[in-house]
Amino acid sequence: IAADTLRAQLDRHPQTEIGGFWHKQIYPHQMWLDGLYMGGPFLAQYAATFGRPEDFDLVVRWFVNMEKVSRDPESGLLYHGWDESRQQRWADPVTGQSSHFWGRGMGWYGMALVDVLDFIPEDHPGRDSILAIVRRMAGAIVRVQDEETGVWYQVLDQGDREGNFLEGSVSAMFSCFLLKAINKGYIDRNEYEEAAVRAYDGMVEHLVSTRENGTIVISPVCQVGGLGGNPYRDGSYEYYINERQRDNDPKATGPFIMAGIQYDMLME
Repeated sequence: IAADTLRAQLDRHPQTEIGGFWHKQIYPHQMWLDGLYMGGPFLAQYAATFGRPEDFDLVVRWFVNMEKVSRDPESGLLYHGWDESRQQRWADPVTGQSSHFWGRGMGWYGMALVDVLDFIPEDHPGRDSILAIVRRMAGAIVRVQDEETGVWYQVLDQGDREGNFLEGSVSAMFSCFLLKAINKGYIDRNEYEEAAVRAYDGMVEHLVSTRENGTIVISPVCQVGGLGGNPYRDGSYEYYINERQRDNDPKATGPFIMAGIQYDMLME
């Protein structure tokens, strides 16, 4: 009953004209990278569990269109959000894209990609499109991986800029994404194992610490990140680097545990 209720909500939830759910109804005509983790894996698992092949088509279209409207052709990185109406102040008036590559936004999208592949059938005509996105994304994020630490910055491509910082949730999510993609055979192990292991080990060394009482701390972690709303979030560099931070935010601890499971599987 609970799963059916959630699925029925998606039937009522608005979509963009090109295909893909609005981030929320309070953000009309907008798709954000993080929104695909909110609904994508659930919808794919629902389709597999209850025999709804048409939902696989919906999932594939959503993911493919998100990459299509957010991908920067030069770097391969994905802008945080896209406004189909081009009405938001944060949106480029021509492309509709926001102006920066927010780490955790891409992290959510990457984890969603490898999770929906758990359910999309091998013979589904859209599966290869999802695999191609996984491979493009893996290449793009490794190119901006910090050489010294192996982890990632809050604003992915501006590590040398004042105020930017190595951030816990994106580093955990990218670690999980790369490790799972290797374990599942979606990306080449010989090409990506070093980067994936450096990512997880780098997080343990640089972003995880132990307090005197023995508790584990992941820090720093960006607490929230968004576009528009009230107060208005303009998607600028200054916005992202000045968002609140906190220790052990679950958006870092959960992916770190998931990454650890994939790390152990790789090392077996």
